[in-house]
Amino acid sequence: MIDLDRPIWTALSTRQAEFAQGGPLALRYRATVEPFAAARTRDSESLRALAALATKGEELLLIAREPTPVPTGMALASEAVGVQMVPTRPIAEEGPPDAVRLGDSDAAEMIALAQLTKPGPFRADSHRLGTFWGVRRDGKLVAMAGERMKLPGMTEVSGVCTHPDWRGHGFARMLSALVSARIQDRGETPFLHAYAGNEAAIRLYGQLGFELRSEMAVQAFALA
Repeated sequence: MIDLDRPIWTALSTRQAEFAQGGPLALRYRATVEPFAAARTRDSESLRALAALATKGEELLLIAREPTPVPTGMALASEAVGVQMVPTRPIAEEGPPDAVRLGDSDAAEMIALAQLTKPGPFRADSHRLGTFWGVRRDGKLVAMAGERMKLPGMTEVSGVCTHPDWRGHGFARMLSALVSARIQDRGETPFLHAYAGNEAAIRLYGQLGFELRSEMAVQAFALA
């Protein structure tokens, strides 16, 4: 059974092992990829291994159904309640018709758009985790969505964002539908995360066919 309760650990110990750093007790994405990390279990040995993966001045971000105890030598920098959603029906590919597949040559624009709109962590190599699609207007990237964590038989929809000047055109909905439908076309199940307080995003995903699977603990740890 796929462990969606610990999606970071599941991804890094299976399909995304190529992006992982760490060992059998704790894993993290390489710093240029994502800030996400996870301990194998909640025992003291695994938590020590998790703390050993951190460097001074950075935060490790954890997403799991059960909160992770703060490892010795670390501090809780922030915490929030998130939700994890999975679809209850096939998702129709809605377009947009002029969506373009994004790649290495678009990375700088993708990072700039993510920094402006803050859909979640997005770093120099985040776009290499999966397929991303975008919309351009007047030659500029104004909206995007793509794939992040990959578990056996499942892929996370992430990086959904729209430039403030282009909101209200339905790009977030259409790109989310496009990414989700393409995941389903591969025989996989899409899933996604959102903050529990982001009612607009949760409502949008619900309209596409996603439903709440579980609340999730979102924690950021830093070296003390």
